[in-house]
Amino acid sequence: MSAEAVEQPEDSPGDPAKEATRSSIREALDGLRYGARSALSPRVLQGAAVELGWITTHLAMYPLGLVGGTGSKAERLTLTGLTPAQRSLLVGDVRAAGTPILLAHGIVDNHTVFALMRRQLLRRGFTRIQNFSYSPLTLDVRRTAERLGAEIEALCEESGSEQIHVVGHSLGGLIARYYIQRLGGDRRVHTCVTLGTPHQGTMAARLLPWPLVKQVRPDSDLMAELAEPAPDCQTRFIAFYSDVDQLIVPQRRARIRHPDLTARNIRVRGVGHLSLPFHGEVVHQITGVLSHLDEQGPVA
Repeated sequence: MSAEAVEQPEDSPGDPAKEATRSSIREALDGLRYGARSALSPRVLQGAAVELGWITTHLAMYPLGLVGGTGSKAERLTLTGLTPAQRSLLVGDVRAAGTPILLAHGIVDNHTVFALMRRQLLRRGFTRIQNFSYSPLTLDVRRTAERLGAEIEALCEESGSEQIHVVGHSLGGLIARYYIQRLGGDRRVHTCVTLGTPHQGTMAARLLPWPLVKQVRPDSDLMAELAEPAPDCQTRFIAFYSDVDQLIVPQRRARIRHPDLTARNIRVRGVGHLSLPFHGEVVHQITGVLSHLDEQGPVA
């Protein structure tokens, strides 16, 4: 048998399933190499040190989230005892101050990740801040988004507000976006702020076979669904993404890229994935954005 005859089968098309598996492995390895190339840069090392500090703090606080309350509200009839910042918001834009804010944490996390942000929002003058929690055993973004919608309806009925704001960290932001974009939630959510959310999926998700993690792969059915048209969506999106995010690979996939969505993408330098909700400048920008209901920022 000639050499050409032996080599011929290798040139023929292979099994599609095997080819898909090889492609997935190649993409995952590409993601690892992408992260490894910059892993020793000063900016990444500094971000990792800060991230380690926040992880240590957050782990100490985490058990409190298993038994903590659902939120905070501060109904007021006078300005007595308020700081200048609180007075400014209540007097300058009482509607902004009274718009409820719902905080949605990431996977395998709880509401304690928003401890600093909650405190700063209350100091700024916002009067009603609630938590949305879901189990780490959650298997489907769509069903969790339906439950988010039910909680938002209950919050609107309780508060008398027609709309709320949602701040979502990591998967929490994706759950919020699905509710807004696919379940008609734009009529209820004025502003959706996301922190390190895999809006375009992440190649790091190829390393785990967990059903929920599979949904945040770049080529998942969920990502394809979120790429579909969303005409007349009125919600304002603000997406914070970090240039050293360890879980969103590559980091630019935490940006919102959709022709029908009004989205402002804000890059944060040197801040790790878990540190985003604790970062002072990020929190400051969020309080500023939510203090002005009708301002739109440029798409970055």
